[in-house]
Amino acid sequence: MSPQDIKSVTVVGTGTIGASWTCLFLAHGLDVVATDIREGAAKELEVSVERCWSSLPQAVLEKNKRGTLRYTTDLSEACRGTGFVQENAIERVEEKIELMRRIDAATSPGVVVASSSSAISVTDMQSACAYPERVVLGHPFNPPHLVPLVEMVGGARTGEAALRSAEQLYQRMGKTTIRLQKEIYGHVANRLQAAIFREAIHMLESGVASAEDIDRAVTDGPGLRWALMGPLLTYRLAGGDRGMQGFWDMFAPMQDKLWRELGMPLPDEDLQQRVTAAVDGAYAALPVDEVVWERDARLRQILAMRRSRKPG
Repeated sequence: MSPQDIKSVTVVGTGTIGASWTCLFLAHGLDVVATDIREGAAKELEVSVERCWSSLPQAVLEKNKRGTLRYTTDLSEACRGTGFVQENAIERVEEKIELMRRIDAATSPGVVVASSSSAISVTDMQSACAYPERVVLGHPFNPPHLVPLVEMVGGARTGEAALRSAEQLYQRMGKTTIRLQKEIYGHVANRLQAAIFREAIHMLESGVASAEDIDRAVTDGPGLRWALMGPLLTYRLAGGDRGMQGFWDMFAPMQDKLWRELGMPLPDEDLQQRVTAAVDGAYAALPVDEVVWERDARLRQILAMRRSRKPG
């Protein structure tokens, strides 16, 4: 089936990521059959989709499309007749392998099965499937109904046709896809996030700055640029007319010293407790629902600004 001909999708796992995916698929006119085994998941999904819907980009809302949503606890029923599967369930390897085996068994052989897994390899996930060539990674960034990024890679037995088909469907949904040239734990964006998170905790533990000020250093500093360009282009611009080589000529010694001094904290239980106390102490007064609403509203503004940019 051509990605342009897909009319219905199956969403397996309807937590935060699954609900956001569901909203996005519906907003582009696709019918969604969602499935989850958690008690109360159906009502939770309904509430989450409506909350996400109100924060969709205006350009999507103006299309005035909305597919139908159906919920079932029966995985086989959810996969019957579907054109695409987006899996968003448990992040444990053995459970993921078994779930993908069951999805594979319940889904027509030509249908692509994509996983939102944050770190598990496709090679592992497809290992018990009868049709492993159609299993791909389609890892979004939270929340998927707003943030464009989808990271894509295949496993050892994935076919190029499946990757291409999933990529075209995601792009039809307005997503920006990147292709990893090989599998790596955590993919690309989570590894970049983890590097910053690790150093933030190192500085917090070292008494360099408060949790609030470490966050402000990002949001009112490089984070503003990162909304427009990545770290490699940012450093290329720092080199002026000579580009990346100009950067190295000026800043290689500083980078060498910084890289050698970056912290290596280990997230054991004691460190987790200390970081939790510091972060909760800084932000406990902020209701989570309000923070999420404000985050999504600002994401919409940033995305609208990026769409309105004219080259040159």
